[in-house]
Amino acid sequence: MNMLAKKAQLRAATVSDPRWADVVARNAEADGKFYFGVKTTGVYCRPACAARSAQPENVIFYVTPEEAERAGFRPCKRCQPDRAPLVEQYADKVTHACRVIEECEAIPSLEELAKKVGMSAYHFHRVFKHLTGLTPRQYAAAQREKRMRNQLRRGGSVTGAIFDAGYSSSSRFYEQSDKVLGMVPSHYRAGGVNTEIGFAIGECSLGSILVAQSDRGICALLLGSDPGKLARDLQDSFPRATLIGGDADFEELVATVIGFIEAPGIGLNLPLDVRGTAFQQRVWHALREIPPGQTESYADVAKRIGAPGSVRAVGQACAANKLAVAIPCHRVVRIDGALAGYRWGVERKRVLLEKESGSRPEGEVRSRE
Repeated sequence: MNMLAKKAQLRAATVSDPRWADVVARNAEADGKFYFGVKTTGVYCRPACAARSAQPENVIFYVTPEEAERAGFRPCKRCQPDRAPLVEQYADKVTHACRVIEECEAIPSLEELAKKVGMSAYHFHRVFKHLTGLTPRQYAAAQREKRMRNQLRRGGSVTGAIFDAGYSSSSRFYEQSDKVLGMVPSHYRAGGVNTEIGFAIGECSLGSILVAQSDRGICALLLGSDPGKLARDLQDSFPRATLIGGDADFEELVATVIGFIEAPGIGLNLPLDVRGTAFQQRVWHALREIPPGQTESYADVAKRIGAPGSVRAVGQACAANKLAVAIPCHRVVRIDGALAGYRWGVERKRVLLEKESGSRPEGEVRSRE
């Protein structure tokens, strides 16, 4: 076999190995699962190493650092594969910092947190964000919001709940209450009583679709095969709100959404009532930046929001999305291109992607579940 043929054979063998996709994507989730050596440099690296990409014909995979070193490779100075994975190195410190944040009434400073776990403020900030997907301050704010919601559900005064949750003043909280609760605090305490949500159910090539709207915008776009179940799901999401069947104008709104599903090229420009944690909102914003007809992996989205170590959390945020197609979680796939899970069914995900890419005939109806 001549040199070129051997090189092509080695290249094909590496590219066909599922681990190569992790190397190309610098997938932090694969850290500790395998290592790869580069014959031209004599070093071995972690899958997510930020060093210049190697040619596939020069790559050899290993299960452990010891195996790579026995083969004559030395550890990369950049990603330090001979040390424990980042998650293992710092998981206890970050977990301890999270407990400190959760137990403090006032948000601790970055310097205070870093000192408690024995790290520099700069390094602690980077590691915390890498492992949780949030900065320490964002995590603290999310915990404060969680305490506020819990206090209001227990009843009692709104003012008492504000200070018990750790807000420095009532005015500071009221400035953010719409974002934190999705409604005024007194309505939230009452479980959404006096909050009206209009909705209507239509039919499209994906089955049944429920469109719901609050006074802030579209708050739910649900897909399914059973209209009754969709209505029950909406009621479960807003247990004490008053649900109002759509009038003629609302039916027109449903038609607009269905038109977008059947012909994605027309776009969907509607006000959205997006409610979620700080991390979820960052993920959902990133999803809306993925162009129609294109897909990104969960690892790609994690990198897009600046938190490459939060791939699983990105998947959870996608699963929590209540605004099908408007927040296009269907455009996120596994790193190998597989369609993975989708809240409203993988077949619907496939149809949506085919419609956006133009590979599915208009009006083709999927088989019902």
